[in-house]
Amino acid sequence: MAENHPLLAPATLTLAKAGTQRPAYDRSRLRTGIVHLGLGAFARAHQALYTEELHAAEIGDWGMTGVSLQRPDQRDRLMPQAGLYTALQKDRTGVSVRIVGCVNSVMVAPEDPVAVVEAMANPRVKIVSLTVTEKGYCIDPATGRLQQNHPDIRHDLEHPGEPRTAVGFILAALERRRDEGMAPFTVLCCDNLPSNGRLLASLVSDFAALRDCGLATWVETHASFPSTMVDRIVPATTAEDIAEAARLTGLADAAPVVHEPFRQWVIEDRFIENARPRWERVGAELVGDVVPYEHMKLRLLNGAHSALAYLGYLAGHETIADTVEDPVLRAFVQGLWRDEIIPVVSAPPGTDLSNYAWMLLERFSNPAIRHRTWQIAMDGSQKLPQRLLATARERLAHNLPLPRIALAVAGWLRYVGGIDESGREIGVRDPLASHLRTVLDQAGHEPQHRVHAVLGIEAIFGSDLPRDVRFVDALTAAYTRLLTRGARNAAAELISAGF
Repeated sequence: MAENHPLLAPATLTLAKAGTQRPAYDRSRLRTGIVHLGLGAFARAHQALYTEELHAAEIGDWGMTGVSLQRPDQRDRLMPQAGLYTALQKDRTGVSVRIVGCVNSVMVAPEDPVAVVEAMANPRVKIVSLTVTEKGYCIDPATGRLQQNHPDIRHDLEHPGEPRTAVGFILAALERRRDEGMAPFTVLCCDNLPSNGRLLASLVSDFAALRDCGLATWVETHASFPSTMVDRIVPATTAEDIAEAARLTGLADAAPVVHEPFRQWVIEDRFIENARPRWERVGAELVGDVVPYEHMKLRLLNGAHSALAYLGYLAGHETIADTVEDPVLRAFVQGLWRDEIIPVVSAPPGTDLSNYAWMLLERFSNPAIRHRTWQIAMDGSQKLPQRLLATARERLAHNLPLPRIALAVAGWLRYVGGIDESGREIGVRDPLASHLRTVLDQAGHEPQHRVHAVLGIEAIFGSDLPRDVRFVDALTAAYTRLLTRGARNAAAELISAGF
């Protein structure tokens, strides 16, 4: 058990077992150049590992300060370990272990928001990066702009020096920089959102305009918000992972992360004063336009992930690997890529989308990565528009059928109803969970009524899809088939019908 091992800490690094890769640089020389909002498992298994590998080649002022915007859990796990943690890379061949040292400190925003603003405003900080998930940006889904009446946004407008939101913290720190005559930092969004940099720039600009038009003009003129595309499968850490990290390293780590071997990071090279780590030395791609890469990833990877999560969960599969081992659902997702997604996605330069899809299937099949369908199914109301509905709109624009997209959306609709195919309660985690359940309960049991009721939620489906009879009919047929035949049989019928 982990408690039988010495705590992972600087003084115990020399006790790590053979085969454990340790920081290959002097951590005492590492100054904070990056403040990261939302230091969850993904950030520590992706961006932090690129930075860690770069430090091994060239030490620089690119240590990371993490900021938790809601809870103290991450700080309470990491800071007794001086920010150190273990990264476990898993595939069919086994596990490799690395202790990561690039996190200097972790702050908890609700405990001292003023200190967080000060840390971001420090002139040594050149980059403020984010992984706060889709729901952390206070976006009005109907307009794609800032949700001005969000209670946390209202709070930040009334208390600009003690913000709660990511947007509020960014603007407070940028305002401090402006008032003190300093250059702004680069804001680097690393969440799975279309044109994430431009989106975040518009949200910060909207918020600044509510505060001070002069501040909004300064931000729009001087700040930089490069877009990025990030990719690595990082499942939630389990108690078994914590025990495994201790067994492999000989040190007790309260905050390990697990990840697959594959990773990709595409970044628009638009940094203030060109101040950034040379991440390209360790595999990141610095480009002029990230849009083709993000469309490919959002539609092929994330769209398929969500489709497999809902249909796989309903069919009784715990993980994505289990789901694609099911021959019916494996064939379903292959057809989804081949027939419905790839025909309406433009490939990035030098990329073969069929090969990319094959690589995705291999990644999904990795039995060592236990990425739970329930975890991926979270926050579907926020993810659906980018991952599946965008492809639906593309196909409708070309008057193309969308039976597999419709079945995936129907899977989401069945899932958020809160009852699985065996009559058991589903632990739905979604910002709109209670509203969705109420809407569906009020609609009654008729499939067409339930579809009509949910399509009325403009924040998810917009105003166009509910008026498109092709989409409504396809979704109603898919949902009816799902209710009567079950997820696996519904997918099998599509396949046998030649779709």
